[in-house]
Amino acid sequence: MQFLSTPTRNLFFTGKGGVGKTSMACATAVQLADRGLRVLLVSTDPASNLDEVLGTPLSNDPTAIESVPNLMAMNIDPEAAAREYRERMVGPYRGVLPDAAVASMEEQFSGSCTLEIAAFDEFAKLLGDKQATSQFDHVIFDTAPTGHTLRLLTLPSAWSGFMDDNTSGTSCLGPLAGLQAQQAIYKQTVLALGDAAVTTLVLVTRPEPSAFREAQRTSQELRTLGVDNQHLIINGVFKSQTPSDAISVAMQSRGDEAVAGMPTEISELPRTTIPLASAGLMGVDSLRQVGQASQETNEVPVNVVDVDSYPAGLGSLIDELAAVGHGVILAMGKGGVGKTTVAAAVAVALAERGLDVHLSTTDPAAHIAATIAADEIAGLTVGRIDPAQETADYTSEVLQNAGRDLDAEGRALLEEDLRSPCTEEIAVFRAFAKAVSEGKDRFVVLDTAPTGHTVLLLDSALAYHREVSRQSQQITESVQELLPRLRDPNFTRVLVVTLPEATPVHEAAKLQEDLRRAEIEPFAWVINQSLVPLDVTDPTLRRRQQHELPFIDEVKSTLAKRVALVPWQSEPPTGRTQLQKLTQQTATER
Repeated sequence: MQFLSTPTRNLFFTGKGGVGKTSMACATAVQLADRGLRVLLVSTDPASNLDEVLGTPLSNDPTAIESVPNLMAMNIDPEAAAREYRERMVGPYRGVLPDAAVASMEEQFSGSCTLEIAAFDEFAKLLGDKQATSQFDHVIFDTAPTGHTLRLLTLPSAWSGFMDDNTSGTSCLGPLAGLQAQQAIYKQTVLALGDAAVTTLVLVTRPEPSAFREAQRTSQELRTLGVDNQHLIINGVFKSQTPSDAISVAMQSRGDEAVAGMPTEISELPRTTIPLASAGLMGVDSLRQVGQASQETNEVPVNVVDVDSYPAGLGSLIDELAAVGHGVILAMGKGGVGKTTVAAAVAVALAERGLDVHLSTTDPAAHIAATIAADEIAGLTVGRIDPAQETADYTSEVLQNAGRDLDAEGRALLEEDLRSPCTEEIAVFRAFAKAVSEGKDRFVVLDTAPTGHTVLLLDSALAYHREVSRQSQQITESVQELLPRLRDPNFTRVLVVTLPEATPVHEAAKLQEDLRRAEIEPFAWVINQSLVPLDVTDPTLRRRQQHELPFIDEVKSTLAKRVALVPWQSEPPTGRTQLQKLTQQTATER
């Protein structure tokens, strides 16, 4: 890997879900430690699988990896960090302020911004305080702070500490006096992120258009905030070894086309290309080979895949989904698993049955328009919840209502509060609730945002009720009724979309747990882009077929009530004809 020739002290790995951030971060950590360098590997991913990849149980404290001298690793639990952060902020006021005031503070610290700042607080201890990691030569972070988090720290009110007597109540982070004590270390952290001599941001992507678009957005946003030293890893690049295998030839062709068409902004970055592994990168031995070993070419004996024992295709779910005649269908899962494709295929299949269907998205990285292309399908409308437009509308509404009678200073404080990234999330949340309410009269199919953002929208609905009340004093009927509608199995059907790989399956399992805590029961799981149903002879693809089997079995046997298996598609699943194939073909066609 090119960036390891002269590595900076800090290395941050970021990218959309499923691209291999954890694998690349672990491989980097192992290879640096093998040089005799002292390395700390840190993850703040709520669904971190560092333990699984490294074969070592980890905790919130650095743990030695016995098979790799000089390497220590740790998992930071963002939710636990948020609990500790809230208590650190609120605790000093217990017994000092009235109970009602303390309860109000606790509510104000229940929003998403608190979670992000708490996670950043943990980063800051490791990055901004040199003494905290002085025993290490390199600190590697699996999951970098987002542009969202860094924008929060640019709000002047984050350092002002103004309390409940200001005109807008508090900022989106609640009473912030406690942040002042952290100001110096936060500033050092932000400076370190922007210092090319000490920090490299590694953008991990796959040879897929959607992954490249996400990498471009991340790159641009972080450049705007001063993080300029960036490196691109294109992970999972496949080269066919068997010209007679049509699937393998098509897979290479799709990847080659995606690489050739990647956005200019990231195509000009220093680049490392990692071949598609024949199995998951689990264990230290496999991590040592990343970026160094050539692709395996020898044929190996593999078990025969009994496709008849595996789930039916996506079409097997359509009859049951259509039976109610209206309602909301949510395609949920981590980024990169194909939620957009599944949502679009379901919407097309329902519309072709003569049903009234609206297909929309809450994902800022939406590409539904490209999926449906220019096709016109009777009964189907396609839309998008545009975060920028929703934020502008919401901001205007709040200024007209809450800001109507404020003086110049009060209005300025309110306007600053509204510039917080949290305002965008509130605005999108309201639009999401409105879209769900439209399921009373027709089908609404929603391609939702990646897992963390989606759960934030659903599981934190009550916190958003409070947040909306704080700024606008108004809660719409659609927001009030959102949770009851989502909890009604006759109104809302959740499709948990995943891939037949360790991280997507285990993160989807965590999503399912979060949904069940919110009293929302998933309707079915959709395992997307599977090689198991396909007739392949390429040795790499044959090995990957075998690698998929235990994860499909795990979903079937322990996680899902209903399962659909969607084969990998030789043609990109865009446009009506290709989407129809996803619900017309059986999972066992070979």
